Amino acid sequence: MLSYNLLQILNIEYFIAKRIAIKSERTFSKLIVRIAIAGVMLSLAVMILSVAIIKGFKTEIQDKVRGFIGDVQIYRYDLNGSFEKSPFVPNDTTLNYLKQNKSIVSFYPFATKPAIISANNEVEGINFKGIDKDYDWSYIKKHLVSGKIIDFKKDDYQIMISQHTADRLKLKVGDRFLMHFIQNPPKRRKFTIVGIYAIGIDNIDKTFVLGNIDVIRSINNWTANQMGGIEVKTNDFAMLKQNADDIYANLELKLRSRSVIESTPEIFTWLSLLDVNTRVLLFLMMIVGVINMVTALLIMILERTTMIGLLKAMGTTTESIMKIFLYNAIYLVGIGLLLGNVLGLGLAFLQQKTHLFKLAQTNYYLAYVPIEVHLTDVLLLNLSTVAICAVVLILPSLLVSRVSPLKAIRFK
Repeated sequence: MLSYNLLQILNIEYFIAKRIAIKSERTFSKLIVRIAIAGVMLSLAVMILSVAIIKGFKTEIQDKVRGFIGDVQIYRYDLNGSFEKSPFVPNDTTLNYLKQNKSIVSFYPFATKPAIISANNEVEGINFKGIDKDYDWSYIKKHLVSGKIIDFKKDDYQIMISQHTADRLKLKVGDRFLMHFIQNPPKRRKFTIVGIYAIGIDNIDKTFVLGNIDVIRSINNWTANQMGGIEVKTNDFAMLKQNADDIYANLELKLRSRSVIESTPEIFTWLSLLDVNTRVLLFLMMIVGVINMVTALLIMILERTTMIGLLKAMGTTTESIMKIFLYNAIYLVGIGLLLGNVLGLGLAFLQQKTHLFKLAQTNYYLAYVPIEVHLTDVLLLNLSTVAICAVVLILPSLLVSRVSPLKAIRFK
């Protein structure tokens, strides 16, 4: 204990800074210091929450779109711009590549066909998406509102519809309705609703229903192994562009592929704009914290003018006096960071567990504010705040060099 106190005294700048920070009795400077600490605390908390919310928001929306239409779609190369793609049968080379590619988690055939639902004296235009027994139901199960998924061993005319379509047409699980498939001549089939899901994205909920691909094969007179496309799910969305390019390069000549970002550019362009908003908010919050600390340091220097004069008169160098106030400021920043982390991470944890803060799903595609906290983000925000404050606080500390010992001692 004695050696520790001796080290503190030998480091005279740190010793004086600690005395000023802890045992100061000046009422006005205490108020300013508390405001400065609160400013750093709120700035860091807002930055942590901003990054966590934006990342959570992007991840949730990406997962919603990827879960329904896959990461990459493969279809026949033609000039057909409609929802209904031309049929094809992939060759063994394409299938073997998809099976052996370690970046691909799963792939399965699908087909789409425009149709009109007629039920309860109402009509609704939709896009029938046909899938088979290999379809990955894990995502749909998470968003299943009522009923169950399609059982391919039973009736081919089972169907799953969105909550939006069910509400629009006043339908529920177990109801039956007619669907008119658009072609020349039109064909109609009667379906039974086995499940209702709610994805939360209008482009999907208002547009698609899920059924058996064999229905489309039967209506279009396709063979048993023909399909309109192949949906591919990859294991790393961050590598989507590279994986999509690799898939395209290894397809047979009659096929082409398109990533989910190319399929739904309006959603991913909107998500990319959120990064700009985050950077602007981080910049503004950092400015708020820095201004608070600079103001606090200037006031502490002005209130300690007499002490500065005495130290200079006793031979203390300007650099040493500057260190005193820098130590003091960094100490206050440290308190602000500690409280900011507690506040920011505490609110983030509360939202993760309770979903306390809600959103209008029709506008934001989500029913609650999503949170995704990464330790690296928190560390970077803390280190950036300390580094920027330390650099910026050097400027007001230079005011010490302009203090005259004689005038300072006489200063009241």
